[in-house]
Amino acid sequence: METSKEAVEVKINELKQQTQTYAAEIRKMIEELAFSDSVDMISYFTSSLNISHAPEQESLCLGSYHIRNIGNKPLTNPYLCIKFPEDSPFSFSGKYVYEHFKQSLKSSPDWERTNDKSNKNEFWLRPLGRTSIEPNETISFSNFQIRWSHDVSYAGSIIGTTYCDQLKDGIAVINPINLNGFSHMQGDDND
Repeated sequence: METSKEAVEVKINELKQQTQTYAAEIRKMIEELAFSDSVDMISYFTSSLNISHAPEQESLCLGSYHIRNIGNKPLTNPYLCIKFPEDSPFSFSGKYVYEHFKQSLKSSPDWERTNDKSNKNEFWLRPLGRTSIEPNETISFSNFQIRWSHDVSYAGSIIGTTYCDQLKDGIAVINPINLNGFSHMQGDDND
């Protein structure tokens, strides 16, 4: 009986050692995951629409563009591009400044437009006073407006792409804003 008791104790000690080895390997794998230098982000729009079907009234989309760092490393020098389709009836406005504005005016908006202001299809924006987005941090270009008239048919996708030093090719927003409708006036024969 003594030998079977010793055999059980030896087996228990072997299993304890095996469990400790597995636990050490699992800890090591978790540490490697937690401290890996992964670079990743997600960007998306949030929006609210007020659609008018009367030709004399404008329709409105109020939106915000969010950039969230879901990686384990800061994202440096972030910037974004909001792009409209060519020849679209949409007009864009938001709270941003241009580089040549006086410094005192730059204190209120949080974003700066970096491309030519005559370009009505692309809006390249960078955050003012921010050179990085830390892990699990979100920054937002808030409360922009897209307006259009319903006197002509309209269709188009407003897309966004986010860039930074680590992701030079950019990452597209996960939910472009798709707007389309048709004018009753164009096909109305009752006039």
